[in-house]
Amino acid sequence: MKDFFLVKYAPEILQHTLEHLFLVSIAISIAIFVGIPLGILITRKTYLRQPILGIANILQTIPSLALFGLLIPIAGIGVLPAIIALTLYSFLPIIRNTYTGITSVDPAIREAGKGMGMTDTQLLLQVEMPLAMGVILAGVRVATVIAIGIATIAAAIGAGGLGVFIFRGISVVNDQLILAGAFPAAVIALLADLIIGWIENKLKVKN
Repeated sequence: MKDFFLVKYAPEILQHTLEHLFLVSIAISIAIFVGIPLGILITRKTYLRQPILGIANILQTIPSLALFGLLIPIAGIGVLPAIIALTLYSFLPIIRNTYTGITSVDPAIREAGKGMGMTDTQLLLQVEMPLAMGVILAGVRVATVIAIGIATIAAAIGAGGLGVFIFRGISVVNDQLILAGAFPAAVIALLADLIIGWIENKLKVKN
């Protein structure tokens, strides 16, 4: 039992898990507060759809280690470039799902709202957003799982997190160290997916 990696590295696992959660939480929060309004914007200003989604797509295709490296001259090393990178990677699913969710609302429902005298803002907040929330949450769900995985690479630029174990384990060829980082990260990703999925299903039942 003493050699079991979760017991052996328990204090460090807790510390790096908290660092990991901090990075992901801040990045996803920023991505939600910026990404959802951008998704709404491109439903109203359709000429912006291709540029905004195009940029988000390009950001998603940049290799994560390369993006972290590109941010070092701009933001230095540590937490700041890690949060910026994770936020950029989280934009695409949130923006795309917000756009898809709102544009998928039945046109007849929109027309009914307009017929009741609703303004565009009232239609968005009282009709479209509640109906689209399940799809939007699905985007947040995907973004969160992606961010949890990519956050392990943040250790390469001194941001901490569970990737510290993985990089240390690779450098000394120690399977236990690699598992000490990979296993908790996988558990966090699974729990986040289940929790957000549960909320998503609850909203679908209500609608």
